[in-house]
Amino acid sequence: MKTNLSGRTALVTGSTSGIGLGLAIALAEQGANIVLNGFGDHLPAQHQIEALGVKVAYHGANMTQPEEIKDLVHFSQKTMGSLDILVNNAGIQHVANIEDFPADKWDAIIAINLSSSYHTIHHAMPAMKAANWGRIINIASVHGLVGSPQKVAYVSAKHGLVGLTKVVALETAETGVTCNAICPGWVLTPLVQAQVDAKAKDLGISIEKATELLLGEKMPSKQFTTPAELGDLAVFLCSDTGHNIRGVAWNMDGGWAAQ
Repeated sequence: MKTNLSGRTALVTGSTSGIGLGLAIALAEQGANIVLNGFGDHLPAQHQIEALGVKVAYHGANMTQPEEIKDLVHFSQKTMGSLDILVNNAGIQHVANIEDFPADKWDAIIAINLSSSYHTIHHAMPAMKAANWGRIINIASVHGLVGSPQKVAYVSAKHGLVGLTKVVALETAETGVTCNAICPGWVLTPLVQAQVDAKAKDLGISIEKATELLLGEKMPSKQFTTPAELGDLAVFLCSDTGHNIRGVAWNMDGGWAAQ
């Protein structure tokens, strides 16, 4: 597999920690310059990627705000000279039965988890088409393929993101731009590890048993996916080998959607 992303620039939304940071690191390891985005302190992530010898920039766009998203894309193009790889990763979650689900939470989840990807692609596409090369990777979820109770907004947004992926892939099918989605199940991030630790403490059980309980209901493999593994899949989709992978919703979910 030929993958050399030197001279390319990747914008990864929601990339100051967790899955997004793992994706950014994997792309940087292949030589891509990185534009980070997200809430919280971005400096640790920036320093970590700078240590890989690539250029790094940060833009704090609020992904619910279309004008800030437009500025984020234009900033990436201007600062780095091009925007070649777009990874739409930003996302939030809220859990409740639909009759108890607040309207403002619905609006925010749809805005960040779905609409922000429309806005980034809308503004990034003209330059990608002009260059006849681009990779768009939408981080959906296994919940873009199946449903779960109490996640009405998240599931709706992620299903929508898979649909958006397919349409963009068809519209770019005869160009050098590809668009695909990655659909993880449970991913081991610091936030998820905190949930495991809390479950172990509350139930008076080992970390290993708490992990098995968390994973057992949904993921037949009973193994977490890691951000680094998701990053490796993103690198593959950006490689020369990935040039004809288009419109795929690629689940990395330990067998979750196979049930």
